[in-house]
Amino acid sequence: MTPEKRSMLKKLLVSVIAATAISTTAIADDKVYKLKLAETWPSNFPVFGDTTKNMAAMAEKMSNGRLKIRVDSKNKHKAPLGVFDMVSSGQYDMGHSASYYWKGKVPNTLYFTTMPFGMTAPEQYGWFYHGGGMELMEKVYSEHNVVSFPGGNTGNQMGGWFRKEINSLKDLEGLKMRIPGFAGEVLAKLGAKPTNIPAGELYTALERNTIDALEWVGPSLDLRMGFHKIAPYYYTGWHEPATELQFMINKKKWDSLPADLQEILRVSMRTAAYDMYIQSYHASAENWASMKTEFPDIKVKSFPKDVMDAMSKANDELLVEKAGADPLAKEIIDSQAAYMKKARVWTNISDRAYLDSLDGK
Repeated sequence: MTPEKRSMLKKLLVSVIAATAISTTAIADDKVYKLKLAETWPSNFPVFGDTTKNMAAMAEKMSNGRLKIRVDSKNKHKAPLGVFDMVSSGQYDMGHSASYYWKGKVPNTLYFTTMPFGMTAPEQYGWFYHGGGMELMEKVYSEHNVVSFPGGNTGNQMGGWFRKEINSLKDLEGLKMRIPGFAGEVLAKLGAKPTNIPAGELYTALERNTIDALEWVGPSLDLRMGFHKIAPYYYTGWHEPATELQFMINKKKWDSLPADLQEILRVSMRTAAYDMYIQSYHASAENWASMKTEFPDIKVKSFPKDVMDAMSKANDELLVEKAGADPLAKEIIDSQAAYMKKARVWTNISDRAYLDSLDGK
């Protein structure tokens, strides 16, 4: 074979290989990936449920139909507080819930929703994305075959609905209250009896005296639940200054996705989370205005100073205990404390100073 023919044959082979590679890539790019997501919320639940639907719609549109996500509410899978297990085991590919619901199973998950007397939403997002929070969350969840991402923030939550006014620490003794996360441990330390109940069962529990008080979210979601019909005292918050929900993905399923679909999913989750924060803020502003005019019997209160001081002291003591018992918990607690100390200086000189200068306007 002449050198010319060898050169022509070589070029032909290169062309065939290139065409085959392009064809294979095209076939791979056309593959449709179908994922199932279990959410903690009831069917058509506002704000929280909107977030999962928005994320799924964005992912499908940006992937040109290659990524389809079916969202199953708790009405279908029947396990609102079992989403972590379903995603970890692979029963569901994805989940949407709140990480502090799993504190009984994996204690270090509770730090990634919110902490009493902790960071505001902008501070917390700064910690997640620029202060090491995402890396710490990966440390916790990777051991359980789960990848976790921020899933939407409610902003500062109200302190809850109470049948009776809280005038002193004595009023907390024996109080049966629906309050999850670290705040529940704080109240337990002060003599209360905290419990966690899914959203769809809250009104019935309050109506039947199973609980004496409850916290849910704030005006964005509380008014439609009708809690004010039973418990007229509505207290301002201390326990959840920046409640971040979470998207969870089964690690094996995540690793099986092409890189471009992983990025599309990552962007869809982050955008949907931001949209939820804004939607929640808007809904709270709207509902607060209607609450003041339509439900004048609601009595808005703040906890007495001695109660707040006792809760803050109990919170600090519990943090010391948690940090002393678990090196990873200490790493997370120290990281959050250091970031909040730095960020709060700017919060005070920017947002707080601005609002104070307006003298309540």
